[in-house]
Amino acid sequence: MVSVHDVPSGKLISALAVQVKGLPGMEEPDWARYVKTGSHAERPPTDSDWWFTRAASLLRKLYLHGPVGLTDLRRAYGGTKALHYYPKHHRDAGGSSVRKILKQLEQAELVSKTPKGRILTSKGRAMLDKASREIFTSMSEENKALARYA
Repeated sequence: MVSVHDVPSGKLISALAVQVKGLPGMEEPDWARYVKTGSHAERPPTDSDWWFTRAASLLRKLYLHGPVGLTDLRRAYGGTKALHYYPKHHRDAGGSSVRKILKQLEQAELVSKTPKGRILTSKGRAMLDKASREIFTSMSEENKALARYA
């Protein structure tokens, strides 16, 4: 059986972003076009669909590392910021966008909240497994040597 571990993350996230965009209740807020993703970022994201890409990335992180709390996700999506002539320091990502995406994913019944953090539901896990299976099938058609691992 093919899982998230067996396919490249970039292909999986881009395929999931398309699926997440079509889910009911998943909509980008008006402020998402203008906001930075954290204090480490100099500008807002250039991708117009960054909200859905971040949602797909969150789903993948929950699949691989769940249960995961908001603090861990803010740290994972953070980055470094140059402070004058001092060495660079890590800054966590903004929590509002991560929190609102997680709430939307909860309403879509892909994520559930537990006392230890958020985890994927069986519906969310099935969505990721199906997407990874489709990606692996297309990859094995391009490269016949991968077909024996399916």
